[in-house]
Amino acid sequence: MIDIDIILAGLADALTITNLMFVLAGVIVGQFVGAVPGIGPVMAMAIAIPFTFQLNPLPAIAFLMGINKGGLVGGAIPAILINTPGTPDAAATTLDGYPMTQKGQSQKATKMALYASVTGDAFSDVVLITIAPLIATAALKMGPVEILALMVFAFSIIAGLVGDSMIKGIAAAALGLFCATVGLDPENSTPRFIFGHFELYDGLSLVSIALGMLAVAEIFRRLSLIRGEIGAAVTVSKGQSRADRRVSWAEYWACRYTILRGSVIGTILGAIPGLDSSAASFMSYATAKQVSKDPDSFGQGNIHGVAATESANSSVAGANLIPLLTLGIPGNIAAALIISALMIHGIQPGPLLFQEQGRLIYGLFGTLMMANVLNLFSGMLGLRLWARVIRAPESFIFPAALLLCIIGVYLATGGLFGVAIMFLFAFLAYFMNAFGYSVIVFVIAFFLGERFELSLSQSLNIIDGDFIILLNHPVAIVLFAMAIVSFYWFGFRKSKKIDPP
Repeated sequence: MIDIDIILAGLADALTITNLMFVLAGVIVGQFVGAVPGIGPVMAMAIAIPFTFQLNPLPAIAFLMGINKGGLVGGAIPAILINTPGTPDAAATTLDGYPMTQKGQSQKATKMALYASVTGDAFSDVVLITIAPLIATAALKMGPVEILALMVFAFSIIAGLVGDSMIKGIAAAALGLFCATVGLDPENSTPRFIFGHFELYDGLSLVSIALGMLAVAEIFRRLSLIRGEIGAAVTVSKGQSRADRRVSWAEYWACRYTILRGSVIGTILGAIPGLDSSAASFMSYATAKQVSKDPDSFGQGNIHGVAATESANSSVAGANLIPLLTLGIPGNIAAALIISALMIHGIQPGPLLFQEQGRLIYGLFGTLMMANVLNLFSGMLGLRLWARVIRAPESFIFPAALLLCIIGVYLATGGLFGVAIMFLFAFLAYFMNAFGYSVIVFVIAFFLGERFELSLSQSLNIIDGDFIILLNHPVAIVLFAMAIVSFYWFGFRKSKKIDPP
């Protein structure tokens, strides 16, 4: 048990002016890079790590965490305003956020995204602070078979939810998993599908594929629609009512169960290494749609859709620190960068961290809660600035976004090869959209591909041809059964809607 004096000393360290300024700077930088398609908080964190060498560990890590938290809020802004997610985490937010913009409710959508994001983030931070060891232990007990079953279940929901055809959703997921096999075999380090290009040894860049398929493809589509007179990137009625420009307490309270459900989903998935906020946001969206009394309104501008996705993807931010701080295992890319920064400052995450660096850990906990408050207030001010984007001509907005995508991918991949991959997959996304195949399912499958392959290989080795061994994994059996039900449910319902009466 950590001494109360250490806890109070850590919280006092977090409340210093110096630490406050670094947290605020991180949040502002995160919101900015998240709102600009092509950069993203992960890239900003990677660039910022070298500049934290001369800082003390607490403000250095606080600055990086502020960037991560701010990026989750900022990524929803272009997703809602111009249907281009600033980060892959905000891809699901476009499903209902952009339709709300088309209905003249852009400010309502961005404000709900902010409130849901901060709420989900705060929820996961509370869980991290109070029951981190317990959740980390439960996540550690999920072996390869359980992880495989969980990802199959996630694929079944995502493939069935996005798009009009379960078959096309499964095909898009299969294509994403296939593209994830490019590079070195995660088990034997055997090169595959590199075709003599040493740049492919590390596989296809997630940044190139995500921005190419989610941002560049949409930018090209919007540019192709420009005819004659140049208009604004987003058209909003000047006569919109005050109710369309704000989120009332009644509206926020009406979404309380949606936000709580998304926060729980994001926290659980965030505590499991390998599962990221994108999967959490889509699972939360699917769940919200299933329990809704009006599921057909989802995708048409339902505010519950925005609340579900933003609360889920933001709640991962605190939850992925659970395995990082207690087990030394990064939950996602952002956590991997944070663990790198900790090790640079001579701090080794793991089970002994709370005993050896208790004051620093509780200082970080205080910083996390401080960042949530600063994220809320800076977000409320920042939304007014970003709302001006809708008045800019689309002939400026989309070429500028394309240029930032090129620069961002060039910096992230270290050369023009990554930019070429980005454009290649942008064209692939164009044809997939044209033929009704979900780009979002592809990206999610690609991101989880390496983890899926490794879990599949390990599971096959554990089973060794004897499927009776699965009886020793009841959690996996339940998840596989739920996946089968999900495949049948989504496929059967959609086939009934397509068939004539």
